[in-house]
Amino acid sequence: MLDNIDVKPFVPQEEDLADTLRDPQKLTPRRIMEALGKYIVGQKDAKKKVAIALRNRYRRSCLPDDLRDEVIPKNILMIGPTGVGKTEIARRLAKLAGAPFMKVEATKYTEVGYVGRDVESMVRDLTEIGIRMVQVEKIKSVDDKAADQAVERIVNALRPRPETPAANPFQMIFGSLTGAGAQQPAIDDTEESEEDEQQAHDQDMRERQELRQRIASGEMDGIFVELEVEENSNMDTVNVFSPVGMEEMGIDFQSILGNFFPKKHVRRNMKIGDARKMLQGEEARKLIDREDVKKEAVHLVEQNGIIFIDEMDKIAGREKGHGPDVSREGVQRDILPIVEGSTVITKYGPVRTDHILFIAAGAFNVSKPSDLIPELQGRFPIRVELDSLSRDDFVKILTEPKNALTRQYRALLGADGVKVEFDQSGIDEIASLAQVVNESTENIGARRLHTVMEKLLEDLSFDAPESGQKEVRIDKDYVIEKLKDVVENQDLSRYIL
Repeated sequence: MLDNIDVKPFVPQEEDLADTLRDPQKLTPRRIMEALGKYIVGQKDAKKKVAIALRNRYRRSCLPDDLRDEVIPKNILMIGPTGVGKTEIARRLAKLAGAPFMKVEATKYTEVGYVGRDVESMVRDLTEIGIRMVQVEKIKSVDDKAADQAVERIVNALRPRPETPAANPFQMIFGSLTGAGAQQPAIDDTEESEEDEQQAHDQDMRERQELRQRIASGEMDGIFVELEVEENSNMDTVNVFSPVGMEEMGIDFQSILGNFFPKKHVRRNMKIGDARKMLQGEEARKLIDREDVKKEAVHLVEQNGIIFIDEMDKIAGREKGHGPDVSREGVQRDILPIVEGSTVITKYGPVRTDHILFIAAGAFNVSKPSDLIPELQGRFPIRVELDSLSRDDFVKILTEPKNALTRQYRALLGADGVKVEFDQSGIDEIASLAQVVNESTENIGARRLHTVMEKLLEDLSFDAPESGQKEVRIDKDYVIEKLKDVVENQDLSRYIL
């Protein structure tokens, strides 16, 4: 199954300060908060608590073996309305730590006995992410060698080595008995033949080396070559019935049966540039040890994995009646052993969840955390309430983060040659309108900025490629002109904003 994994998965990448946090000793809570602050506005209390939780992982790794296993992660329950940064905090935290991260919705799981995904699938999915992360790191470590081998395969396709005719053993045996072939060539002829062969060999090696350099430099990327490559197949994974319904267990026949079913190969005609990338991937997968990847990935998931369970408030509540309907309390009971610590069987081996960090989140505007079953409440000892976003927070969200919306739209419209400048008065007006709409309709937090910005720049985005307009300034008057009618008409704003 590892051969079919895409080598472009989620890989933790941060810039500037976050790059220095790769050293676990530098993962201090204060520096983690600074790195999170580059993307998340406000929510100081939440960022502080997750930073401590991440630091505790490093502290645990420094403990003796007998004590290390006794220290369990302090799971976190985030409480707050939608769009205030709950998911973003968890996602950025995982990137900083270089940890496998999985976001799931509690509402998509059903209790045992009903058709649907069982809660153990979240651990299987997290293990898949761990496999991808480890495989990418392994491939990077053999990248140079794989690239050389890929170039060599292309050289062999363009300039095949001359085949030496194999000697016939019967002719050698019977020929010597009958005296056939007893006549030996003259010594001078033999020496001359060997010298010619050596010169031809040296010439061939020089030409192959020159060809190798041209291919490696990219000079021949546009030339077509016919190669034999592995045939992609999705037949290695099969669906099987498990006691909890249809789960993709993914039986890896290639690993089980070894080379009994060798991989199929097909001949394809492609550009050398594309062939180099494809063959490099094939060669890299041959160079890495599949068992090492599995072992390291399982260890990474067990010790550093993070699972973010969203919409936890939607399964809160205890039904008093009885019937055939799927109960929310039943889903809670199924989640409980995963959070407590259990062993989940995956196609890469058993995975223990004792030290996986679980971060749950929910708005809890209808239900309360106390509506969860007591056992599950006890497994989330750290509670943090996230604040609703104000107008000033909206202004900061539009301008301060590295992925600020204003920067995104400037870059998008810049692709069509339009230079967009956001005046401070325009940013203030956008923030004010977003706050007004949140107060008059449903409060969806920072996500309201996406709807406001999209409506604001709708005409400009449509006309940009053909308008010939090179510069646009977004100020207060521009914002009012585009959005005033929609905001003032509450019935209309409910549909559009």
